[in-house]
Amino acid sequence: MPLLGGVRPPIAALLCALLAVAVFPTLGVGAVHEQEVPQAVRDAERRIAEDAADSFKTSVDVRARTVRRSAASVRAPASGTPKATLRSLLPTGPPVRGGVLLAPHTGKPLAAGGETVPLTGVDAAALARSPAANLPPRLVTSGRAGPRLLFFARVAVPAPDRNQDGKPDQARDLAGEQGDGAREFLLVVSEKVAAFAVHGDGRTAQLVGRNGKVLATTAATGKPLTLDAKDRTLPSAAADAGLHTGDASGSMLGDGHDGLRRVAGWASVAAMDGKDDTFGPGLTILTLRDVTPAKSGADHTGFAIVAAGALVVIAVLVALVLWVTVQRPLLRLHLSAARLAKGAGEMPGVLAELARPVAAGAFGEPGRVGRALESIRRQLLGQTGPEPVRPVRRRPGARALVLICTLVIAAWGVPLLFLLNRVPAAQAVPAAAVADQQARTEATADRVRQSLGQSHADLAATASAIAGAPRERAAQVLRREHADHPTYRSLYMLDHTGAIVLRAGKEPLRTLARPTGDGITQVNTSGKIPAIAAYVQIPTAKNADKGGDTASAVVVAEIGVDALNNLVARPGLGRVWLTDEHHRVLAASVGFQAFQSLPSRALTRLVAKTDAAPGGAGSPASAVLHAGTAPGAGPSVAAAAPLAQTGPAAGLGWRVVSAEPAAALKLAAYQVQSRTMLAGLLALAAGGACLSWLHIVVVRPLRTLTRCAERLADGDRRTVLYPVHHDECGSVTRSLELLRQALVERDRGGGRAYVASVPAPSFQRGSAP
Repeated sequence: MPLLGGVRPPIAALLCALLAVAVFPTLGVGAVHEQEVPQAVRDAERRIAEDAADSFKTSVDVRARTVRRSAASVRAPASGTPKATLRSLLPTGPPVRGGVLLAPHTGKPLAAGGETVPLTGVDAAALARSPAANLPPRLVTSGRAGPRLLFFARVAVPAPDRNQDGKPDQARDLAGEQGDGAREFLLVVSEKVAAFAVHGDGRTAQLVGRNGKVLATTAATGKPLTLDAKDRTLPSAAADAGLHTGDASGSMLGDGHDGLRRVAGWASVAAMDGKDDTFGPGLTILTLRDVTPAKSGADHTGFAIVAAGALVVIAVLVALVLWVTVQRPLLRLHLSAARLAKGAGEMPGVLAELARPVAAGAFGEPGRVGRALESIRRQLLGQTGPEPVRPVRRRPGARALVLICTLVIAAWGVPLLFLLNRVPAAQAVPAAAVADQQARTEATADRVRQSLGQSHADLAATASAIAGAPRERAAQVLRREHADHPTYRSLYMLDHTGAIVLRAGKEPLRTLARPTGDGITQVNTSGKIPAIAAYVQIPTAKNADKGGDTASAVVVAEIGVDALNNLVARPGLGRVWLTDEHHRVLAASVGFQAFQSLPSRALTRLVAKTDAAPGGAGSPASAVLHAGTAPGAGPSVAAAAPLAQTGPAAGLGWRVVSAEPAAALKLAAYQVQSRTMLAGLLALAAGGACLSWLHIVVVRPLRTLTRCAERLADGDRRTVLYPVHHDECGSVTRSLELLRQALVERDRGGGRAYVASVPAPSFQRGSAP
């Protein structure tokens, strides 16, 4: 009957698995090479370009909403001419360069002011006839004055029946209105492309059109970087990448000069999901920065070859030792036991089998079983009676051998897992990566500041809209503003006594005591949910019904913490926290408990460095923290930045804090470390699995077999032996049972046993008959 399983498969699997693992260091660790500009720096530049693109798009959306709000809040005279109407509607301020009033059905200009609005390439008639309530802004690059942003707002002006001279109103006829009602116009405002925010010393950002032309340039500090003849292809390359590859962002490398290497990141301004066609494809933000090239690191090929060779030697040595001490002796026992079982019967030609002694091995359980078989052979020949066969004490067996093989494999894997290729974080993380973490943290702080500032500005517009308005009108304005601002958790109005007289949205977490002035405040300093509120005094207005001035009131917007969580969450920035002036967490990109401390003292000390000196506003800080940001975590790159130095949020003293695990950065040192650890882990897993398999299917049955053989040689004739598996141990067990029956028959008859006709026990578990 052929043997199934047994000792050979685990040893062969162990050899093959270790040889396969030995290939990994050569292909994995040896393939890592130090780059002149690490991939982590390139990825960070791409993320910075994404942040700049998002900031630019947000600022444009804010301007578009401001123009629409301004047009809706201005009350143009019903009897005015189109030019007078335009003067009353056109916003004032430095961004506005010009405006034009268009007829709604034909798109024909009725009045213009300021510089000429570049409508070339814009289908004014189609825009005027569009049923959309809010038309998205457009970027026009064909004007002589340079690129301009066009913002659109629909305007409704009351229309009189006749002019003072009794003739029909020309503007009303152009608007297509008949009889009583409102004249509807389309207001177009032209603004210069404003400088967009970019952070990081020496970094320059450019707004690039779809044809590769640079439309605007801004620098974080100092003068913008100049592009030489070769680097001038970067803007067009970024525009082409966004149009033809379908990617939303990416990074590129420029030429080196003066010992520096230029790295560029680009990001499309259009929404990544393709649902927002504000600017259409092709408008790209390009960021540029010069970094110091990394020094050529050590070549890891030699280490990989040595490690792989050492594992090959260990694999062959372990397999050879197991073959010599376990596999070959066990196969010999299988043959010897079968020979004795055959010779135990008086069959012609087989009696001579008992005359040949059993070669007992010198090691462990196979040697003990061999000595027991030799004793049984001599008993069958009548040369001796039952005699105890005891092993030499403290002699290692198969189990100790498997343990030693495990330790030998662990001697290769454990150093790789915990010791080798470990580089201090301060040396592994380049200064450029730390500076990029700080720049992105500053951009996130600026993002939160802009959102809070815009919430306060919109609240001021709301206060102006409800000034002197009847209660029903004020309630309607509050409901509309709450619906238009997802960041508002609750919107309510306080009277002069501090009581809530009108409310839209949820119940306030904690009612703000009637404040003075305008601003943003942190309402509570404890509790389950932070409460942040923006407040604006409602201007007093003449009350016609009462004949006097209305008592001043305050409109308050409670800003939801979920909105702040979404603002600080940025891809590739790691864990981000928004803290108050006492460094307690108000919002975070990950789960947190309100007003808890930062997760590590090292992070708290870093945030303390950003605190303002007396009379100062504070400054950002960054560092590589060796203690990590959580218990058991490795080193991390951390940064902190003040939220605002000016504006309504300046007095809050808030900080934005970020921490990215250094191991998550795509740096050669950490790639080698992670792959070295993986090689050690694979070796330990493969060795442990195969040796455990060997222990289960061979060592444990062999130890049981040894005890049974020694009891049988010692005179135990009553214990029936049942083979369990179709392997070497099962075969020897079957032969021992035949020998036991032969010994029983010999003891009964006083002579040779005839066991050839005795059926052998089956290879399955069961109870004794």
